Amino acid sequence: MTASPHGQAGGDQPPVCPRHPDRVSYVRCQRCNRPVCPECQRPAAVGVQCVDCVARAQAAVPARRTVFGGRVREGRPVVTISLVALCVIAYVALRAGGDARIHLVFVPFLGEAEPYRFLSAAFMHGGFLHLAVNMYALWIVGSVLEPALGRWRFLALYLVSAVGGSVGVLLFAAPDGLAWLTPVVGASGAVFGLFGAIGLALRRLGRDTTQIVVLIVINTVIGFTIPNIAWQAHLGGLVTGLVLAAAYVYAPRKQTALVSVAATVLVSAALVALAVAKYAVSP
Repeated sequence: MTASPHGQAGGDQPPVCPRHPDRVSYVRCQRCNRPVCPECQRPAAVGVQCVDCVARAQAAVPARRTVFGGRVREGRPVVTISLVALCVIAYVALRAGGDARIHLVFVPFLGEAEPYRFLSAAFMHGGFLHLAVNMYALWIVGSVLEPALGRWRFLALYLVSAVGGSVGVLLFAAPDGLAWLTPVVGASGAVFGLFGAIGLALRRLGRDTTQIVVLIVINTVIGFTIPNIAWQAHLGGLVTGLVLAAAYVYAPRKQTALVSVAATVLVSAALVALAVAKYAVSP
């Protein structure tokens, strides 16, 4: 027995669904004319289509893009939610984890031997209020920036800015001073990077940036006036976020992906070079 091109067995056998050969179907897809069972039918403007034709049609449609080249997606900002969840989980786990925290915070004199601390510190927080403030800022800014930039660029911006915050702490720490031995934690560097990015994005769109500028100024003043706040991390994250976001939002439309990847690599390499140079001149 041979099969016909439309999923119908040879001779006088009834037509069957190509995906489910045990199911007889006299309904045919309007595109490919193959028999299609109820499970494989998809409503169309006229009649029905099979799932294979629908999938091919969807794949042929160009992905919708935002003004900054991010892929338009429906639903919640999953990267932002994931980052918030990781910080909360880390806070809860480390509160009950005893001494595990001391192996993850950033301390300038340990950064050269244990470079993972440049990033891991961004997921640690000194207390519930510290965590709550940073996570609130991350949620507010991330829910806007992530859809605009797209998932991978938003994640890269956050992580690279977090490292930039730690590098800022390192650059301003004197090897013979107390800051060289002082542990630093928090997502503030990354959040300040997002502040800078959303400010540039609003400016690129011709929107009023007064509120975001005021927010940055207020947080900067707080960092200089309230003790135990690492303004160096805020500054490092802000500068890093501004530089990286400039490449993301001002990239030519047809070269968005190339410019974004190149900028991410170059900014990351620059941070590494600055850290290496600092340790090279430190006794």
